[in-house]
Amino acid sequence: MIARVVVDVPVAAVDRPFDYTVPPALHPLVRVGTRVLVPFGPRQVTGVVVDVDEGPGEPDGVGKRLKSLSAVLDPEPPLTEELVALGEWMAETYLCPRSAAYQAMLPTALKARAEKRLRLRGEPPPLLAPSAEEAAFVEALRRRGDLSFDEAVKRFPGAAGLVRRWVEDGILDVFYTAVDRAGAKTVTRVVPAVDPEVLRQARDALNPRAVRQRAVLDALLASPHPPTLADLLAATGAPRSAVTTLAERGLLRLVKTEVYRDPYAAASFAPSPPPPLTAEQEAAVGRIAEALASGQPHTLLVHGVTGSGKTEVYLQAIARTLESGRQAIVLVPEIALTPQVVERFKGRFGARVAVLHSRLSVGERYDEWRKIRRGEVDVAVGARSAVFAPFTRLGLLVIDEEHETSYKQEEHPKYHARAVAQWRAEHHGAVLVLGSATPSLESYAASRSGRIERIVLTQRPGGGRLPAVTVVDMREELRAGNRSMFSRALRAAIERRLAAGEQVVLFLNRRGYATFVLCRACGYVAQCPHCDLALTYHLANQTLRCHTCGHAEPEPQRCPSCGSPHVRYFGVGTQRVEEALARTFPGIRVIRMDVDTTRAKGAHEALLGRFRRGEADVLLGTQMIAKGLDFPNVTLVGVITADTLLRLPDFRAAERTFQLLTQVAGRAGRGGRPGEVIVQTYAPDHYSIQLAQRHDYVAFAERELAVRRKGEYPPFSRLILLTLVGRDVRVVHRAAGEVAARLRRAVGDAAQVLGPSPSPVLRVNDSYRFQCMLKYKNESLVKPAVKAVLAEVERALLAQGVGMSVDVDPYVLW
Repeated sequence: MIARVVVDVPVAAVDRPFDYTVPPALHPLVRVGTRVLVPFGPRQVTGVVVDVDEGPGEPDGVGKRLKSLSAVLDPEPPLTEELVALGEWMAETYLCPRSAAYQAMLPTALKARAEKRLRLRGEPPPLLAPSAEEAAFVEALRRRGDLSFDEAVKRFPGAAGLVRRWVEDGILDVFYTAVDRAGAKTVTRVVPAVDPEVLRQARDALNPRAVRQRAVLDALLASPHPPTLADLLAATGAPRSAVTTLAERGLLRLVKTEVYRDPYAAASFAPSPPPPLTAEQEAAVGRIAEALASGQPHTLLVHGVTGSGKTEVYLQAIARTLESGRQAIVLVPEIALTPQVVERFKGRFGARVAVLHSRLSVGERYDEWRKIRRGEVDVAVGARSAVFAPFTRLGLLVIDEEHETSYKQEEHPKYHARAVAQWRAEHHGAVLVLGSATPSLESYAASRSGRIERIVLTQRPGGGRLPAVTVVDMREELRAGNRSMFSRALRAAIERRLAAGEQVVLFLNRRGYATFVLCRACGYVAQCPHCDLALTYHLANQTLRCHTCGHAEPEPQRCPSCGSPHVRYFGVGTQRVEEALARTFPGIRVIRMDVDTTRAKGAHEALLGRFRRGEADVLLGTQMIAKGLDFPNVTLVGVITADTLLRLPDFRAAERTFQLLTQVAGRAGRGGRPGEVIVQTYAPDHYSIQLAQRHDYVAFAERELAVRRKGEYPPFSRLILLTLVGRDVRVVHRAAGEVAARLRRAVGDAAQVLGPSPSPVLRVNDSYRFQCMLKYKNESLVKPAVKAVLAEVERALLAQGVGMSVDVDPYVLW
């Protein structure tokens, strides 16, 4: 048998399957999608089996015998044959190594590393005058059977010479194993080894002084199920020796059993029967059901205003999917995957739901993934990577807030979950539902051209109305003498809500206290020593921090440049707004939600729970509060500054501003009372802000599409962004020029090659960055040419100390 393996070496030169013979003992375990450990050059690496040839598997056709697989890492393949094929497609589409695509599909727990280990080959020869460390090393080997090479070097550095000699003499065997980051969790249960009557007789025959053993047997007889060893010892106060003594007498057995780490074990989810639907919702569910019944792939865009009940449409569509014996994946942006969202799906479908997101531990995510792989659940709800949930009977894929940029991965492989979901829908004959109040212009344009179908929801259930939006020109506030960060309109509106006992959401997409620190004497601005960025001041720990590389330094008392004490803090972050609220509205209760306050596990859920229970008047936060939240008592939303995204060097800046303002505004007026939104801006005449004020998505989309068409930007073209990175700015610049020249020769007139040019932030973490961008329409002409250039320059770039990342259809350009 021959296994064709893609090795986990993400280099273009080895981005192909390699043939290995399979030892007869491993034949039953080797299938497509299995992880294996293989010899590759002088080392052992992990890989994925992508094909199996049942033939004899002798030579490889050029006179050399094939190497053999070293080990199989999984009893069952973690990747289905469909996912293996998907990896091939991702490699071609995103110009990434196949191994990177397969690694993206695996849970973190299974991202294994090869570990070098040592073991004795029989009894070692006696040592003459061994050192203490050599003697300890040999004793450790005898006692444990084998040791990792790293542990041997660290614990017994004085035995390094002995290790080398014994390996050369064949006394020590060097072998490799693959080590996963987490495994299945097991608990020890105490199980009766005899029937209850024999157990009672044994208890009665115990020595009167064996009080703890008697307590163990009493507890075991009273328990309807075998208890865990830990629970039994805690309940009886018995030592472990009491249990082991009874086990040695043959009265009970200690059995290891596998258990899931359930992140929601302590939560109770009340069943939530489906509510009556509006006519628009009923029509949307009906259309999705028709598409499901056809057995053919369909893509449907559910374009519904905020609060129009899109989630209920998803839930009832999922119910139809499950009734047909098929499975469903629901993607939700990470920041919107709140306990409230989980509760809705768990309340409707109970234990049939697995949840995958980054706030779970590695072990918890692994166990949720295993439930999917084993077919124990039928619905997966999660963030971007949940699109790879290994279901085999997919009928429905839902991408909520499909416009969200977080669906595009910014690390390799730089895939977009929407494109992956479309591929999987095609493969399974499934339905893909894209939902948003502000669809991406790519999806809206596709619906206009008829490539996908658009379903519109214009009404909020229960007759709720969209909130009134007031735009405040902060330039006029300054002219009127108001230097506060709160306009007069926003201040008055907050006061009214406080008096009425209603709640407020305040949004500012910038954390920290001040965005830069300036010396008023000499003009010095505190910069990150590793990046071309100003440091942000954080009041809580009085530090200056770089939000890109993580550098931190103490707050300066004097200017580092001129020594002046006149150091001031400029710009506004969430910490500064929190301080201003306390000063302006004495006694106000504020919950701040940003990266700094939600680092701890469970913090996100705890803060939202406090706000839901009415323990705060104001929820202040960054974009993590803009989506997925539904608080009936929130009647006012204030946007501290709407200009943060508008000034970015990005052709999507206007689209992102419109989307964010619309989504934030949608948090208001979700209960029975009308909502109000106040947007503060220094650009009140910009069309993205004016049209967000009117809740007019179509007018915005048509205007923005006209701008894109004129500049030939997506959706009227495709982009590939190449970023070259290195420590020496001149070397990187020269390399970027060479890559751009090769690209121009390779693509000819099929694409426009822009650059090279410095990235908008030239230096990040002591590395300099230059960019080349390709703008094209014919993928079949451009992609192969670009792939060939990447293969040509890879070795030369590595020799110069220059790295290169490739981003197809990029979402971040700076």
